[in-house]
Amino acid sequence: MELRDHHLYPSRFCLSPNHDKRPDSDDVSLIVLHNMSLPPRIYGGHFIEDLFLNRLDAYAHPYFLGIAQLKVSSHLVIDRSGDVTQYVPFNLRAWHAGVSCFAGRARCNDFSIGIELEGSDEDAFTDIQYQILLPILQLLQQHYPKTAQHPIMGHEHIAPGRKSDPGPFFDWNRLQQVGLRCLN
Repeated sequence: MELRDHHLYPSRFCLSPNHDKRPDSDDVSLIVLHNMSLPPRIYGGHFIEDLFLNRLDAYAHPYFLGIAQLKVSSHLVIDRSGDVTQYVPFNLRAWHAGVSCFAGRARCNDFSIGIELEGSDEDAFTDIQYQILLPILQLLQQHYPKTAQHPIMGHEHIAPGRKSDPGPFFDWNRLQQVGLRCLN
């Protein structure tokens, strides 16, 4: 695995329109972990990608009526089988954190990298997801050294009360076992 020109190789790349420039392109200083499944707790399929590409059919599932109009993205998605898709280059701002705050700084999208793990608050993540995630986190911290100065956060930590992901089944100890700092 390697990073070139703000892209992760090898990974599938599919550019989401839901991104823009960071206010300070040199300020990539936080990594935020999320979980996502569409519909909730249903894994596989194309619905996460459809949401990130603004083509989610609101009538394909009743849950989608409330989210199809959202303009959201993440830098990476790691699915249950360990396949990685990058939707936004790391030097650009993905729209993953929403209303958020870290260390007194609002708008975490401005300075963070967002990684979605296909999952939910009710299910454990797969071993292969961790096997793929850990070296990605290490690589990102090497390439963007400001991210290593802060613990890896969950969406729940930067948007408490509003978000609960990556959820109670995320194994923060696996990150700590390879020397990654995290807030758990």
